[in-house]
Amino acid sequence: MYTVNFDIEKCLCCETQACLTRCQHLEIDKETAQKEILKIARGEDSFVLHDCVTCYACEEYCPMGNHPFYLIVERQEAFNLPPMPRPLIRRAVNLGVPFRGKPEIEEVHGPVLNMAAFSELMGLIQGRLFEGITVISNDGRKMFHYFCQLMYLHYARSSVIKERLPGIIDTISRHKPTEVICFHDECYGTYTSYCPSVGIEVPFKPIHFYEFLYRRLTELKDTIRPVNVKIAYQRPCSSRLSPDKHHFVQDIFGLAGAVCVEREYVDENALCCAGAIQGQRRAGSRRRAAEIQKKNVKDMKKAGAQVCIFNCPACFQTLGPLVANEGIKPMHMSDLCRLAIGEKPMGWR
Repeated sequence: MYTVNFDIEKCLCCETQACLTRCQHLEIDKETAQKEILKIARGEDSFVLHDCVTCYACEEYCPMGNHPFYLIVERQEAFNLPPMPRPLIRRAVNLGVPFRGKPEIEEVHGPVLNMAAFSELMGLIQGRLFEGITVISNDGRKMFHYFCQLMYLHYARSSVIKERLPGIIDTISRHKPTEVICFHDECYGTYTSYCPSVGIEVPFKPIHFYEFLYRRLTELKDTIRPVNVKIAYQRPCSSRLSPDKHHFVQDIFGLAGAVCVEREYVDENALCCAGAIQGQRRAGSRRRAAEIQKKNVKDMKKAGAQVCIFNCPACFQTLGPLVANEGIKPMHMSDLCRLAIGEKPMGWR
Protein backbone atom coordinates (compact mmCIF):
# COMPACT_ATOMS: atom_id res chain seq x y z
CA MET A 1 0.00 0.00 0.00
CA TYR A 2 1.29 3.46 -0.84
CA THR A 3 2.29 5.53 2.22
CA VAL A 4 3.58 9.08 2.61
CA ASN A 5 7.35 9.41 2.70
CA PHE A 6 7.75 11.42 5.92
CA ASP A 7 11.20 11.58 7.53
CA ILE A 8 11.11 12.13 11.31
CA GLU A 9 14.81 13.05 11.31
CA LYS A 10 14.09 15.97 8.99
CA CYS A 11 11.45 17.14 11.40
CA LEU A 12 13.85 16.94 14.34
CA CYS A 13 16.43 18.97 12.41
CA CYS A 14 13.98 21.65 11.27
CA GLU A 15 14.81 25.02 12.85
CA THR A 16 11.46 26.70 12.23
CA GLN A 17 8.68 24.06 12.37
CA ALA A 18 7.10 26.39 9.81
CA CYS A 19 4.60 23.78 8.64
CA LEU A 20 2.54 24.52 11.77
CA THR A 21 3.88 27.80 13.16
CA ARG A 22 2.95 29.58 9.91
CA CYS A 23 -0.51 28.02 9.71
CA GLN A 24 -3.10 30.75 9.13
CA HIS A 25 -5.81 28.82 10.97
CA LEU A 26 -4.02 27.43 14.04
CA GLU A 27 -1.98 29.37 16.59
CA ILE A 28 0.97 27.14 17.46
CA ASP A 29 4.40 28.06 18.84
CA LYS A 30 7.58 26.34 17.69
CA GLU A 31 7.89 23.97 20.65
CA THR A 32 4.26 22.84 20.42
CA ALA A 33 4.53 22.53 16.63
CA GLN A 34 7.43 20.08 16.83
CA LYS A 35 5.76 18.10 19.59
CA GLU A 36 2.50 17.75 17.67
CA ILE A 37 3.98 16.94 14.25
CA LEU A 38 6.17 14.26 15.87
CA LYS A 39 3.12 12.77 17.57
CA ILE A 40 1.39 12.64 14.20
CA ALA A 41 4.45 11.06 12.57
CA ARG A 42 4.55 8.37 15.26
CA GLY A 43 0.91 7.50 14.74
CA GLU A 44 -0.43 9.27 17.83
CA ASP A 45 -3.46 11.53 18.09
CA SER A 46 -3.01 15.31 18.05
CA PHE A 47 -5.31 18.32 18.24
CA VAL A 48 -3.93 19.28 14.81
CA LEU A 49 -5.78 16.33 13.29
CA HIS A 50 -9.04 17.62 14.75
CA ASP A 51 -8.53 21.31 13.87
CA CYS A 52 -6.88 21.16 10.41
CA VAL A 53 -9.03 22.97 7.81
CA THR A 54 -7.25 21.21 4.88
CA CYS A 55 -5.93 24.40 3.25
CA TYR A 56 -2.77 22.61 1.95
CA ALA A 57 -0.50 25.51 3.01
CA CYS A 58 1.76 23.46 5.30
CA GLU A 59 2.99 21.59 2.21
CA GLU A 60 4.44 24.86 0.94
CA TYR A 61 5.58 26.16 4.33
CA CYS A 62 7.62 23.06 5.23
CA PRO A 63 11.28 23.94 4.48
CA MET A 64 12.27 20.25 4.55
CA GLY A 65 10.03 18.99 1.72
CA ASN A 66 8.57 16.53 4.22
CA HIS A 67 4.89 16.42 3.15
CA PRO A 68 3.21 17.29 6.47
CA PHE A 69 -0.23 17.80 4.93
CA TYR A 70 -0.32 14.41 3.24
CA LEU A 71 0.72 12.86 6.56
CA ILE A 72 -2.00 14.75 8.46
CA VAL A 73 -4.67 13.52 6.05
CA GLU A 74 -3.48 9.92 6.35
CA ARG A 75 -3.67 10.13 10.14
CA GLN A 76 -7.11 11.76 10.05
CA GLU A 77 -8.35 8.76 8.11
CA ALA A 78 -6.54 6.29 10.36
CA PHE A 79 -8.14 7.84 13.48
CA ASN A 80 -11.50 8.18 11.72
CA LEU A 81 -11.51 11.97 12.12
CA PRO A 82 -13.25 13.17 8.96
CA PRO A 83 -13.26 16.97 8.51
CA MET A 84 -16.58 16.79 6.66
CA PRO A 85 -19.92 15.24 7.69
CA ARG A 86 -19.94 11.54 6.83
CA PRO A 87 -22.98 11.69 4.48
CA LEU A 88 -21.22 14.42 2.50
CA ILE A 89 -18.08 12.30 2.27
CA ARG A 90 -20.01 9.25 1.06
CA ARG A 91 -21.77 11.33 -1.57
CA ALA A 92 -18.52 12.90 -2.79
CA VAL A 93 -16.65 9.57 -2.92
CA ASN A 94 -19.48 7.92 -4.87
CA LEU A 95 -19.70 10.87 -7.25
CA GLY A 96 -16.12 10.65 -8.48
CA VAL A 97 -15.88 6.92 -9.22
CA PRO A 98 -13.88 6.34 -12.42
CA PHE A 99 -14.23 3.41 -14.82
CA ARG A 100 -18.00 3.03 -14.73
CA GLY A 101 -17.60 2.50 -18.44
CA LYS A 102 -14.61 1.99 -20.71
CA PRO A 103 -13.22 5.25 -22.12
CA GLU A 104 -12.51 5.47 -25.83
CA ILE A 105 -8.75 5.75 -26.13
CA GLU A 106 -7.28 7.55 -29.12
CA GLU A 107 -3.50 7.58 -29.40
CA VAL A 108 -2.44 11.21 -29.76
CA HIS A 109 1.38 11.19 -29.82
CA GLY A 110 1.23 14.89 -29.03
CA PRO A 111 0.19 17.24 -26.22
CA VAL A 112 -3.14 16.70 -24.49
CA LEU A 113 -5.06 19.07 -22.25
CA ASN A 114 -6.60 17.21 -19.32
CA MET A 115 -9.81 18.96 -18.24
CA ALA A 116 -10.33 16.21 -15.62
CA ALA A 117 -13.85 16.60 -14.19
CA PHE A 118 -14.52 20.01 -15.74
CA SER A 119 -15.99 19.22 -19.15
CA GLU A 120 -18.66 21.86 -18.48
CA LEU A 121 -15.90 24.49 -18.77
CA MET A 122 -14.96 23.59 -22.33
CA GLY A 123 -16.16 27.08 -23.30
CA LEU A 124 -12.91 28.37 -21.83
CA ILE A 125 -10.87 26.20 -24.19
CA GLN A 126 -11.19 27.91 -27.55
CA GLY A 127 -9.37 30.30 -29.85
CA ARG A 128 -5.75 30.53 -30.93
CA LEU A 129 -4.35 29.63 -27.52
CA PHE A 130 -5.58 26.07 -27.89
CA GLU A 131 -4.99 25.35 -31.56
CA GLY A 132 -3.52 21.88 -32.13
CA ILE A 133 -4.32 20.65 -28.61
CA THR A 134 -6.29 17.46 -28.00
CA VAL A 135 -8.59 17.72 -25.00
CA ILE A 136 -9.40 14.78 -22.71
CA SER A 137 -12.12 14.96 -20.07
CA ASN A 138 -15.16 13.14 -18.78
CA ASP A 139 -17.66 12.49 -21.56
CA GLY A 140 -20.64 14.31 -20.09
CA ARG A 141 -22.02 11.17 -18.44
CA LYS A 142 -19.95 11.70 -15.30
CA MET A 143 -17.38 9.11 -16.31
CA PHE A 144 -14.42 10.35 -14.27
CA HIS A 145 -11.67 8.57 -16.19
CA TYR A 146 -9.33 11.59 -16.03
CA PHE A 147 -10.21 13.05 -12.62
CA CYS A 148 -7.10 12.96 -10.41
CA GLN A 149 -9.16 12.38 -7.21
CA LEU A 150 -6.93 14.59 -5.07
CA MET A 151 -9.89 16.61 -3.80
CA TYR A 152 -10.48 13.72 -1.37
CA LEU A 153 -7.65 15.14 0.73
CA HIS A 154 -10.29 17.63 1.89
CA TYR A 155 -12.34 14.63 3.07
CA ALA A 156 -9.49 12.73 4.78
CA ARG A 157 -9.80 9.88 2.31
CA SER A 158 -6.26 9.19 1.11
CA SER A 159 -7.21 5.55 0.59
CA VAL A 160 -9.67 6.51 -2.15
CA ILE A 161 -6.98 8.45 -4.01
CA LYS A 162 -4.45 5.62 -3.76
CA GLU A 163 -6.98 3.05 -4.91
CA ARG A 164 -8.13 4.96 -8.00
CA LEU A 165 -5.18 7.06 -9.10
CA PRO A 166 -2.95 4.35 -10.67
CA GLY A 167 -5.79 3.35 -13.03
CA ILE A 168 -6.40 6.97 -14.01
CA ILE A 169 -2.70 7.45 -14.75
CA ASP A 170 -2.79 4.30 -16.90
CA THR A 171 -5.81 5.61 -18.84
CA ILE A 172 -4.05 8.91 -19.57
CA SER A 173 -0.86 7.11 -20.57
CA ARG A 174 -2.72 4.99 -23.13
CA HIS A 175 -3.25 8.16 -25.21
CA LYS A 176 0.56 8.21 -25.59
CA PRO A 177 0.81 11.97 -24.98
CA THR A 178 4.08 13.84 -25.35
CA GLU A 179 2.95 16.04 -22.46
CA VAL A 180 -0.17 16.34 -20.30
CA ILE A 181 -1.29 19.92 -19.70
CA CYS A 182 -3.21 20.01 -16.42
CA PHE A 183 -6.15 22.44 -16.45
CA HIS A 184 -6.40 22.38 -12.65
CA ASP A 185 -3.56 23.01 -10.20
CA GLU A 186 -4.74 19.99 -8.24
CA CYS A 187 -4.08 17.63 -11.16
CA TYR A 188 -0.62 19.06 -11.68
CA GLY A 189 0.08 18.79 -7.94
CA THR A 190 -1.13 15.19 -8.01
CA TYR A 191 1.44 14.12 -10.59
CA THR A 192 4.39 16.25 -9.45
CA SER A 193 3.96 16.30 -5.65
CA TYR A 194 1.51 13.70 -4.33
CA CYS A 195 2.55 10.79 -6.53
CA PRO A 196 6.28 11.10 -5.72
CA SER A 197 5.43 11.47 -2.02
CA VAL A 198 3.64 8.10 -1.89
CA GLY A 199 5.63 6.23 -4.56
CA ILE A 200 3.15 6.20 -7.46
CA GLU A 201 4.92 6.27 -10.82
CA VAL A 202 3.90 8.88 -13.40
CA PRO A 203 5.02 7.83 -16.90
CA PHE A 204 4.08 11.08 -18.69
CA LYS A 205 5.27 14.70 -18.50
CA PRO A 206 2.82 16.97 -16.64
CA ILE A 207 2.68 20.64 -17.64
CA HIS A 208 1.10 23.31 -15.46
CA PHE A 209 -1.77 25.13 -17.20
CA TYR A 210 -0.22 28.52 -16.51
CA GLU A 211 3.11 27.44 -17.98
CA PHE A 212 1.21 26.40 -21.11
CA LEU A 213 -0.69 29.71 -21.26
CA TYR A 214 2.52 31.70 -20.80
CA ARG A 215 4.19 29.70 -23.55
CA ARG A 216 1.31 30.30 -25.95
CA LEU A 217 1.11 34.00 -25.10
CA THR A 218 4.83 34.29 -25.80
CA GLU A 219 4.33 32.65 -29.20
CA LEU A 220 1.51 35.13 -29.92
CA LYS A 221 3.32 38.12 -28.44
CA ASP A 222 3.02 40.22 -31.59
CA THR A 223 -0.77 40.11 -31.35
CA ILE A 224 -1.01 41.21 -27.70
CA ARG A 225 -2.65 44.50 -26.83
CA PRO A 226 -2.33 45.41 -23.13
CA VAL A 227 -5.57 44.82 -21.24
CA ASN A 228 -4.79 47.71 -18.83
CA VAL A 229 -6.94 46.51 -15.93
CA LYS A 230 -6.12 46.30 -12.24
CA ILE A 231 -6.11 42.68 -11.20
CA ALA A 232 -6.18 40.60 -8.02
CA TYR A 233 -5.41 36.88 -8.15
CA GLN A 234 -7.23 34.25 -6.11
CA ARG A 235 -4.60 31.63 -5.41
CA PRO A 236 -6.21 28.19 -4.93
CA CYS A 237 -5.19 25.89 -2.10
CA SER A 238 -3.88 23.27 -4.55
CA SER A 239 -1.35 25.81 -5.88
CA ARG A 240 0.51 25.14 -2.62
CA LEU A 241 1.59 21.81 -4.13
CA SER A 242 3.47 23.52 -6.99
CA PRO A 243 4.93 26.78 -5.61
CA ASP A 244 7.69 26.65 -8.24
CA LYS A 245 5.03 27.37 -10.90
CA HIS A 246 3.38 30.27 -9.06
CA HIS A 247 5.66 32.80 -10.81
CA PHE A 248 3.73 32.21 -14.03
CA VAL A 249 0.86 34.24 -12.55
CA GLN A 250 2.95 37.42 -12.61
CA ASP A 251 4.62 36.38 -15.87
CA ILE A 252 1.23 36.15 -17.58
CA PHE A 253 0.00 39.41 -16.09
CA GLY A 254 3.14 41.10 -17.38
CA LEU A 255 2.69 39.77 -20.91
CA ALA A 256 -1.01 40.62 -20.92
CA GLY A 257 -0.40 44.18 -19.75
CA ALA A 258 -2.42 43.75 -16.55
CA VAL A 259 -1.61 45.70 -13.40
CA CYS A 260 -1.44 43.46 -10.33
CA VAL A 261 -2.63 45.41 -7.29
CA GLU A 262 -0.65 45.36 -4.06
CA ARG A 263 -2.45 43.23 -1.48
CA GLU A 264 -1.85 41.70 1.92
CA TYR A 265 -3.16 38.23 1.10
CA VAL A 266 -0.99 37.15 -1.81
CA ASP A 267 1.61 34.51 -2.64
CA GLU A 268 2.54 32.46 0.47
CA ASN A 269 0.21 34.62 2.56
CA ALA A 270 -2.77 33.98 0.27
CA LEU A 271 -6.12 33.03 1.77
CA CYS A 272 -7.94 30.05 0.30
CA CYS A 273 -11.52 30.48 -0.93
CA ALA A 274 -12.71 28.73 2.28
CA GLY A 275 -15.08 26.53 0.28
CA ALA A 276 -13.80 23.41 2.01
CA ILE A 277 -14.16 25.05 5.42
CA GLN A 278 -17.83 25.90 4.77
CA GLY A 279 -18.78 22.25 4.60
CA GLN A 280 -16.82 21.04 7.61
CA ARG A 281 -18.62 19.48 10.53
CA ARG A 282 -16.99 21.37 13.41
CA ALA A 283 -18.99 24.11 15.16
CA GLY A 284 -18.67 27.57 13.66
CA SER A 285 -17.25 26.42 10.32
CA ARG A 286 -19.67 28.46 8.23
CA ARG A 287 -19.02 31.58 10.27
CA ARG A 288 -15.28 31.02 10.06
CA ALA A 289 -15.43 30.55 6.30
CA ALA A 290 -17.51 33.70 5.89
CA GLU A 291 -14.97 35.70 7.90
CA ILE A 292 -12.09 34.46 5.73
CA GLN A 293 -13.98 35.24 2.54
CA LYS A 294 -14.96 38.71 3.75
CA LYS A 295 -11.37 39.50 4.74
CA ASN A 296 -10.11 38.26 1.36
CA VAL A 297 -12.60 40.21 -0.76
CA LYS A 298 -12.20 43.34 1.36
CA ASP A 299 -8.45 43.17 0.72
CA MET A 300 -9.05 43.02 -3.06
CA LYS A 301 -11.44 45.95 -2.97
CA LYS A 302 -9.18 48.07 -0.76
CA ALA A 303 -6.31 47.47 -3.20
CA GLY A 304 -8.41 48.82 -6.08
CA ALA A 305 -8.85 45.58 -8.06
CA GLN A 306 -11.19 45.79 -11.04
CA VAL A 307 -10.90 42.10 -11.92
CA CYS A 308 -10.30 38.98 -9.84
CA ILE A 309 -8.52 36.22 -11.75
CA PHE A 310 -9.28 32.57 -11.01
CA ASN A 311 -8.15 29.20 -12.28
CA CYS A 312 -9.82 26.81 -9.82
CA PRO A 313 -13.53 26.31 -10.69
CA ALA A 314 -14.36 25.75 -7.02
CA CYS A 315 -12.78 29.09 -6.07
CA PHE A 316 -14.68 30.76 -8.92
CA GLN A 317 -17.95 29.25 -7.75
CA THR A 318 -17.33 30.16 -4.11
CA LEU A 319 -15.82 33.64 -4.38
CA GLY A 320 -17.01 34.77 -7.82
CA PRO A 321 -20.41 36.05 -6.64
CA LEU A 322 -18.82 37.73 -3.61
CA VAL A 323 -16.27 39.71 -5.62
CA ALA A 324 -18.95 40.58 -8.20
CA ASN A 325 -21.10 42.04 -5.42
CA GLU A 326 -18.21 44.39 -4.67
CA GLY A 327 -17.95 45.55 -8.27
CA ILE A 328 -14.96 43.33 -9.08
CA LYS A 329 -15.35 41.21 -12.20
CA PRO A 330 -14.52 37.50 -11.75
CA MET A 331 -12.57 36.05 -14.68
CA HIS A 332 -10.69 32.87 -15.52
CA MET A 333 -6.99 33.21 -16.37
CA SER A 334 -7.50 31.70 -19.82
CA ASP A 335 -10.10 34.38 -20.64
CA LEU A 336 -7.65 37.09 -19.61
CA CYS A 337 -5.12 35.60 -22.02
CA ARG A 338 -7.68 35.50 -24.81
CA LEU A 339 -8.60 39.11 -24.13
CA ALA A 340 -4.94 40.09 -24.44
CA ILE A 341 -4.71 38.62 -27.96
CA GLY A 342 -7.88 40.35 -29.11
CA GLU A 343 -10.40 37.57 -28.56
CA LYS A 344 -13.43 38.64 -26.56
CA PRO A 345 -14.49 36.02 -23.99
CA MET A 346 -18.15 35.38 -23.25
CA GLY A 347 -19.62 37.98 -20.92
CA TRP A 348 -16.85 40.51 -21.44
CA ARG A 349 -17.89 44.03 -22.43
